[in-house]
Amino acid sequence: MTHTITVIRGDGIGPEIMAATLHVLDTMNLGLAYEEADAGMVAQEKHGELLPQATLDSIAKNRIALKSPLTTPVGEGFTSINVSLRKKFDLYANVRPAKSFPNTKSRFPDGVDLITIRENTEGLYIGDGQTVSEDGEIATSTSRITHKGAERVVRYAFELARKTGRKKVTIVHKANILKSTSGLFLKTAREIAAKYPDIEANEMIVDNTCMQLVMRPEQFDIIVTTNLFGDIISDLCAGLVGGLGLAPGANIGDDAAIFEAVHGSAPDIAGKGVANPCALLLAAGQMLDHLAMPAEANRLRKAIVDTLEAKDNLTPDLGGSGTTMSFAEAIARRL
Repeated sequence: MTHTITVIRGDGIGPEIMAATLHVLDTMNLGLAYEEADAGMVAQEKHGELLPQATLDSIAKNRIALKSPLTTPVGEGFTSINVSLRKKFDLYANVRPAKSFPNTKSRFPDGVDLITIRENTEGLYIGDGQTVSEDGEIATSTSRITHKGAERVVRYAFELARKTGRKKVTIVHKANILKSTSGLFLKTAREIAAKYPDIEANEMIVDNTCMQLVMRPEQFDIIVTTNLFGDIISDLCAGLVGGLGLAPGANIGDDAAIFEAVHGSAPDIAGKGVANPCALLLAAGQMLDHLAMPAEANRLRKAIVDTLEAKDNLTPDLGGSGTTMSFAEAIARRL
């Protein structure tokens, strides 16, 4: 069966890491077809808008997108493209694995293998109700949590634990202080956890979670939390395993899913052929899992690990002298 996916090559190093990723996927002969679409600054230059309707139509039709980093211009009037995509397609679950890899700059080379699942569509991060007083002295923003939003992302976390054989879900909150918003999230999470007696559930306040992650990350399996907390925790976890160059991300909804490298577009090294493609390759692995190809996803991940272990054409950030494409070709040879 052929799956058509929307491919967004993105800005900066985006086209380079996408070319490398598609080269590896093509080597695997998975029956994937690609429909190109633009977003970010390249879309602004070509179409006069950051997120063209044609791109939205392509994602809606194909229901799967693989996306390189995008650049959102800094300044008033520009909304985050990623936030816009999450809102448009109701991509409520942001799934961020963090796993130790060989020959990477990790403080815990053997001890990290966890997933952060972040509610993606509500909470303080969305920036609802932002106002600044006329004198510029007072700024206000509204946090909004719903039972529906909390219920579906927590359920997703427990279902993922069951599906992947993980044993524990940690519910991260600040209900001791944010009694209404975080309190509702925690109350709803407890209701859902009770329906999964086969999965251990524990609760942890967000500040303690951050401390525990940098002291004993091996105690975590799956973390589920609200939008802003998840944004912070998921990057912290990437730091535990060597940085964002090894951090994939999935944005999952009922009708669409977007898989991405979560690092930036790195314009300072764009065009030099030295960008590490691992984050987008690992995101492609998440995409294959979503497409019910777990064996192929695991084959891809094993080829990445084997290439890292062999130090074969690693990019400079990983201590090698390879290029983006030579690294990808080394992975492809193992496939």
